[in-house]
Amino acid sequence: MRDAVQQRLIEQTEAAELGVYARLELVLERGQGCWVFDRRGRRYLDLYGGHAVALTGHCHPEVVAAIQRQARRLLFYSSSVYCPVRAEASRLLAERGPWPGGGRVFHCCSGSEANEVALKLARKLTGRRRVISFEGSFHGRTLAALSACGLAGYRATAGPVLVPDHEQVPFGDAEALEAALDEQTAAVLLEPIQSLAGVRLAPEGWYARVAAAARRAGALLIFDEVQTGLGRTGSFLFCEAVGVKPDLITLAKGLASGLPAAAVLVAPELAAEVRRGDHGSTFGGGPLAMAALVATLEVIAREDLAGNAARQGERLRAALAGLPGVVAVRGRGLLLGVELERPASEVQAGLLARGILCGTAADPRVLRLLPPLVLGEAEVEHFVQALEDLLGATDVLRPEGRP
Repeated sequence: MRDAVQQRLIEQTEAAELGVYARLELVLERGQGCWVFDRRGRRYLDLYGGHAVALTGHCHPEVVAAIQRQARRLLFYSSSVYCPVRAEASRLLAERGPWPGGGRVFHCCSGSEANEVALKLARKLTGRRRVISFEGSFHGRTLAALSACGLAGYRATAGPVLVPDHEQVPFGDAEALEAALDEQTAAVLLEPIQSLAGVRLAPEGWYARVAAAARRAGALLIFDEVQTGLGRTGSFLFCEAVGVKPDLITLAKGLASGLPAAAVLVAPELAAEVRRGDHGSTFGGGPLAMAALVATLEVIAREDLAGNAARQGERLRAALAGLPGVVAVRGRGLLLGVELERPASEVQAGLLARGILCGTAADPRVLRLLPPLVLGEAEVEHFVQALEDLLGATDVLRPEGRP
C-alpha cells in the first residue's frame, strides 16, 4: 500500500511531468551493486538495470570516485575545446572497435541520438536515401529512429509523418534482405538481438550474410549495439562474436554507468570522408560523462564483466530452462528473454512483490532480464528460486509480501 509520502511524491510527479511513462509504484532512493532500495529501506534485486543502464552495478565505487574527481575540476565544456578526459575516453573507445588500427568516435548523449547520427552519416556519405531495417527492431524514439523501427505500435507514436525511404524486412531472412537491397540503399540498420521484441536472436551465419549482401550493394552496415554492446552478451561487442565488421556501431545505455553518454564508432576508411561541420552535439563528450565512461570501461576490463556476463548468463539459462511454466530462454550473456506460459506482466508483478525487478517486452509472454554485469551466483539462485515459487503458485497476482 502507498503511504502518505509516497502518495504525495507520485501525485507531484504526475502533475508536473508529461504523462508518457507507465511507472511501477516504486520510489527508489539508492542503489548498490545489483540491489536498489526504496524510501522505506526495502531492497530489490535489480534484474532490469533501469533499461540495461546499470552496467557496472549501481554506484560502483570506482565510477563514483571518478565522477567526484571530475566534478571538482570541470563539470562541463563542449567539444569546441580539447579536454584530457575526453581524449582518454575517445582513445579507449576507438581501440575497442573491430577494425585494424581502430576507428573514430563521435560522442553524443543517447541511443536514439547515436542512431540518428549513424543514419545521417550513411545517407550523406553514400549520397543515397533508402534505409533497410528489420521487423521487430527498436532503435529509439526520435523521428528517424522510429522510422526505422520494426515494431508498428512504437512507430505509430510518431504520428502521421515518418522519415521517408525506410523499409523493414523480416529478421533472420537473408533472401528478403538481398531482394530489398538496391543501388539506392544507403544503409542496413541492424539490432543484433531484438531486445524489446522479446529477445530474438538470428542464426549466427545470418549476420555475416547480411554484411556480405550490404557490401555487394554498396550500402553501409550499422550495428545498433546500444543494448548488446559493452560486454552484455559475453563479448565487448556482439559483432566480434559473429565475425562481422560493420561500418558504424552505436553504443549507449551503460556506457557511462548511468550518466547520459552515447557514441558512434566509425570505421577508419569511412571516418576519413567525414568533414568538419558534418555534425555536432553540445553535450556529447562532456567531461563529467567522459570521466564516468573511462571508469566504466576500466571496470569492464579489470573485472572481466563480459566473461561474467557469459558465465552467469549460462547459469541462468540452464536453471530457468528446467522450470515448469517456462517455454524457452532466449538471448546471450545477460540479455535474456524468458518466454512463459503466463502473461509476463503478471509474473513481473509477482516478482516485484517478492523484491525483484524485471522487464517485459512487446511479446506479452516474455520476461526480460537486463541485470548489471556484476551479477553473482547468489543473486542468480535467489531469482531462480523466487521465479520457481511464483510459477508454482495458483495465483501469481496474489503473492505474499506485496509492497
